[in-house]
Amino acid sequence: MSNVKSTPAMRRIESLVDENSFVELMSLVTARSTDFNLNPTEAPSDGVIIGHGLIDGNLVFIYSQDETVLGGTIGEMHAKKVKYIYDMAVKMGAPVISIIDSKGVRLQESFDSLSALGSIYSSCAKASGVVPEISCVVGECGGGISILSSLSDFSFMTKDAHSYLNSPDAIKGNNIDLMDSSSSDFQSEGTGIYDVLEDEDEMFSKVRELISLLPGTCDEGYRISESEDDLNRASDIESKLDDPILMLNEIADDNSFFEVRKNFGSSMITGLMSLGNTTVGVIANNSEELTACGVKKASMFIRFLDAFDIPLLSLCNVKGYERSLYAEKNLPFELSTFVSVLSESDIPKISLVTKNAYGSASILMNSKALGCDLTYAFNNSDMGIIDSDKAALIICPDEDEEERENVSRKFHENCQGVENAARRGVIDRIINPIDARKYLIAGFEMLYTKREKADIKKHSSK
Repeated sequence: MSNVKSTPAMRRIESLVDENSFVELMSLVTARSTDFNLNPTEAPSDGVIIGHGLIDGNLVFIYSQDETVLGGTIGEMHAKKVKYIYDMAVKMGAPVISIIDSKGVRLQESFDSLSALGSIYSSCAKASGVVPEISCVVGECGGGISILSSLSDFSFMTKDAHSYLNSPDAIKGNNIDLMDSSSSDFQSEGTGIYDVLEDEDEMFSKVRELISLLPGTCDEGYRISESEDDLNRASDIESKLDDPILMLNEIADDNSFFEVRKNFGSSMITGLMSLGNTTVGVIANNSEELTACGVKKASMFIRFLDAFDIPLLSLCNVKGYERSLYAEKNLPFELSTFVSVLSESDIPKISLVTKNAYGSASILMNSKALGCDLTYAFNNSDMGIIDSDKAALIICPDEDEEERENVSRKFHENCQGVENAARRGVIDRIINPIDARKYLIAGFEMLYTKREKADIKKHSSK
């Protein structure tokens, strides 16, 4: 039997899991001979190592493709091992981590290799929403293999790895020197698939951090973590209102916010954090305009949160919509999907207005109208249907400037602002920024037992 301890695939597993915790399964499986492989070379583990281990004491199931064995290509027995890992993860209620480094399907196995790849797709899809799925692309991930990373809940990629459906040279009018569409930067910014780009060691460190925030399975309930951070700690965010990342790091337990899909749809921030020793998902405006990519990013993230019963916090600072031809083509559809996803989710939801909440765009950012459970607003924030000066132009377009200023002032006093919103029940409480952490923790604690009666419909058509 060949020793696989020295292979890159095994070294990667051992650098990811707790020391001496990995147990390899099906280690003696090898490729079966075919008509074009009558005298096969030795293929230890058939190009993939599978097993289970621990990450900070949490059970995980892992498969790691071995590029040094048949190029890490997928064949019948390779797929059988991968499917076994998904089956075991679902049975035991633990995340699946795939470490991808494969040159594709195995040509000499012909239709058997294509069916093998399809069977892995099926296993990924069936496990989706049952256990968290994390993929780590560390080498080649091309053609049909790239769909495996897309099927995962979270996808990581090393900076020197390559992922593509069609190779750069196969795209009409392009070549790899003109535009390397397989590069980590292109994939991260252009597709929205990859959450984190790092060197290999840092990437695995990020995976370990993520595992600590995730439940093992969809029926586990709230993910409880351990932190000695003061639940009533003051939040020093008065000077950080323009930077949601700084705000979230200030609010989170141990000042640690885990951002996902950082390089895609930068107008919206998405990520996870521990808040009062409980994992909470976050969406936050990083621009005062809702954009198609940002809304798409938020929709995908909320679907994950809802599948695993992870509460949602939204930080609202929005005045309107992106104004461009691209937005006119794409934003209405993405917004309709976002409305459906947000309205149908039955997880605990809290919204916090940090600076501005104007017009219909503010309704979309997890408002009470869409089913938010608790809505807060900072005392120095502003809310309304439209900017007061614009309202004055509509109400009295023919009046002089002095009269319009007077109308604008009266409109704001009677129809705008957080106090008027509170009087109308649009928000539940006006709070000081320094108290944000303790009010959010108390809110989610209250919502811990939230239950909603199931709707008769299966799901929205959007």
